[in-house]
Amino acid sequence: MGEASGDAVGSGRDGRVSLWFATNPSKRWGEGFFMIYTPFWLTLCLGIVVPYRLYERFTELEYLLLGMVSAVPSFVLPLIFVGEADKGKCWKDRYWVKANLWIVIFSYVGNYFWTHYFFKVLGASYTFPSWKMNDVPHTTFLLTHVCFQFYHVASNLTLRRLRHSIADLPQTIQVAAEGAWVLALAYFIAYLETIAISNFPYYQFVDRASMYKVGSLFYAIYFIVSFPMFLRVDEKPGDPWELGRVAVDALGAAMLVTIILDLWRIFLGPIVPVSGANQCSQPGLPWFQ
Repeated sequence: MGEASGDAVGSGRDGRVSLWFATNPSKRWGEGFFMIYTPFWLTLCLGIVVPYRLYERFTELEYLLLGMVSAVPSFVLPLIFVGEADKGKCWKDRYWVKANLWIVIFSYVGNYFWTHYFFKVLGASYTFPSWKMNDVPHTTFLLTHVCFQFYHVASNLTLRRLRHSIADLPQTIQVAAEGAWVLALAYFIAYLETIAISNFPYYQFVDRASMYKVGSLFYAIYFIVSFPMFLRVDEKPGDPWELGRVAVDALGAAMLVTIILDLWRIFLGPIVPVSGANQCSQPGLPWFQ
């Protein structure tokens, strides 16, 4: 936290300084691509499928296709439309590859493990038809990837802008300001996502009001850990990350989130009474037994 403003400021092609984007050209292009791509899947899911209730006719196949159509282009399009900064770079050295790998690992752990905390602690349940892994719909694995990609890139931009704004302040104030912003942004995104999918009737909660207020804080734990860690990938000039380092970092973030969620489960317990009928039929996590 609180690096020098020069490390947090990017320059465009015309030499103008950007207070939002990275100095690393590959990272700057990758972040721009993910932000430009976001309206596509967001419009498809929340602008077409949900308001027109197309999901009422969906079977397992249609739900899986929706997830694939949303997520797969984030891997394929950068291969087809190669940014100027990435031309001549090996594929493994391109930022969008590293960012996708980080999010793939983090979101996979989130779906495979942490969804069961939503079942157990928040009283959530999925009731739409879908093929599943560990009783979690495959569709959510795919949609979570693009959601988390958007959230984390947006966090990168705002944290970088904040660092530039407070670069002349004392170090302790910089750390406090950045920590406060991460907490606020994490809760805002968690709350906003819960509201955004409220019109989809097959993702249910025992007590939706409790989910909005307290459950959003539980969900925000994901991002309180991940936002500052994800920013570090290829952020410092002259310190490119290898894929192995990216993978280890994402796994480390995932482990820390798992520990915090389980401490909540043990010491605070569910936010609402969850009956056997409301819990997932296959809990999936042995330590829940």
